[in-house]
Amino acid sequence: MIGTIINIITVLIGSSIGILLKSKLPEQLVKTVFQSLGLFTLALGFFMALKINSYLIVVFSLVLGAIIGEFFDIEKSIEKLSRKIKNKIKLKDEKFTDGLLTSFLLFCMGSMTILGAFEEGMKGDPSLLITKAVMDGFAAIALSSALGIGVSFSVIPLLIYQGGLTLFANYLGNLFSEEIINELTGLGGILLIGLGINILEIKKIKIFNILPALILVVFFAWLNETFNFSELFKSILNY
Repeated sequence: MIGTIINIITVLIGSSIGILLKSKLPEQLVKTVFQSLGLFTLALGFFMALKINSYLIVVFSLVLGAIIGEFFDIEKSIEKLSRKIKNKIKLKDEKFTDGLLTSFLLFCMGSMTILGAFEEGMKGDPSLLITKAVMDGFAAIALSSALGIGVSFSVIPLLIYQGGLTLFANYLGNLFSEEIINELTGLGGILLIGLGINILEIKKIKIFNILPALILVVFFAWLNETFNFSELFKSILNY
């Protein structure tokens, strides 16, 4: 997990620099930088979404995932947990929750997270995650200058998610084919598009209530690969 550890260090360094700069930068400049980050998030999301092979699988995963997420109201639970952490350490940062959740999604939903974790877990090569770590460090400067110390605390879910993927790949990575990784990456791209819309304050989308789709898309992609449902569906349509 060398790549993930380096990633955590760069995020902490970047967010510390951003917090120090926050008080010295004009508010309008911070806002413009944050909007630039929102545009980049949108562009990255669209780029990742192009990796989707089966739109039917992704749409079904999104719809079913959203239903499950809304039923359990995952976003509300995560926000409550975030507020508890904030109150426990007696922080007065109003944007703590936004900083934690936004940075976690940005740092963890990218294709480099998934592919990098698999590269290190299966081949012992952390180079892709180290490259991602450098990028995340610079992103953390921009994020923390706009959203504060909550960005620093995103290293906790980053460790759990990215580190967990690396350990999973170490033991069970062979179960994930290129097709499954592409569908997972593509769906992650759609979630990043939603995050970009949130950052730009175009519309508030409950991204965390759609997160179950990430698990479902892996399951449905595996089913499709095993039983070739796509070909069956096409043959039914042609018939």
